[in-house]
Amino acid sequence: MRIFYGLINKKGTLTKRAFWCGMVCLLMSACISTKKITYFQPVSRDLDEAISKIEETYTPRIKEGDILSITVSSLNKEANEMFNPVTQILNYTTQAVGTIAPNPVLGYMVDATGNISLPILNNVPVKGLTSKELSVKLTAQLQQYLESPTVMVRIANYTVSVLGEVARPAVYTMPNEQITLPEALALAGDLTIYGKRKNILIIREFEGTRQFARIDLTNRDVFNSPFYYLRSGDVIYVEATSGKLLAIDRTYQLAPIIINSLTLAVLIITTFLK
Repeated sequence: MRIFYGLINKKGTLTKRAFWCGMVCLLMSACISTKKITYFQPVSRDLDEAISKIEETYTPRIKEGDILSITVSSLNKEANEMFNPVTQILNYTTQAVGTIAPNPVLGYMVDATGNISLPILNNVPVKGLTSKELSVKLTAQLQQYLESPTVMVRIANYTVSVLGEVARPAVYTMPNEQITLPEALALAGDLTIYGKRKNILIIREFEGTRQFARIDLTNRDVFNSPFYYLRSGDVIYVEATSGKLLAIDRTYQLAPIIINSLTLAVLIITTFLK
């Protein structure tokens, strides 16, 4: 009996040691993983509350292939309808279907020459203008046809794509024509635990070229990157860490062992109960 109790005491001691060793390892791994997944870390603690000047934000300019949503209003309601056929189609679609989604992007498409075709005004050059500049331009041109006209312009197909290790990968449309990288990732539900935060890939097509950039979200320098403000058509891809691949492999490897162990345990319990 003494030998038996001695073995139990030894096992208890070993169990306690194993428990505390496991807790220490868990705490160490938690510290390491926290540093790997924390966003916007400063270079040092002294710079944690530093104030940095915000550079000029990105203002998109109209280019070929853009679809412009143009709404004209004035004191003459009948004349307004002539300039807003797209709005009428959109309202009809909304009433007929009962929902505004998924509707196609409607508006005036910028052709290869950088022009759009409007009633009465015919071909209007728009390439290189901002939405505000085009709004001012159209308002001035419509003064001779409408009484106190007001024109609202926006790029209707301003989209960014978020792919890879995020909660909700999708193509997102930006109604305000401006979005930052953190905002796009937030729309996609943030990165999963397996997403590489130090190696975000951004693909951008600009003036006939395709650019590839790597962004480190754990570094505060991301705010100074030219890819911090996203442009229409940008693609964000979040790679998976090797941990996910190992987890998937281990799951497939351990699944048969776990199933067999559970089956054996059930057989043993059933045998003893008999």
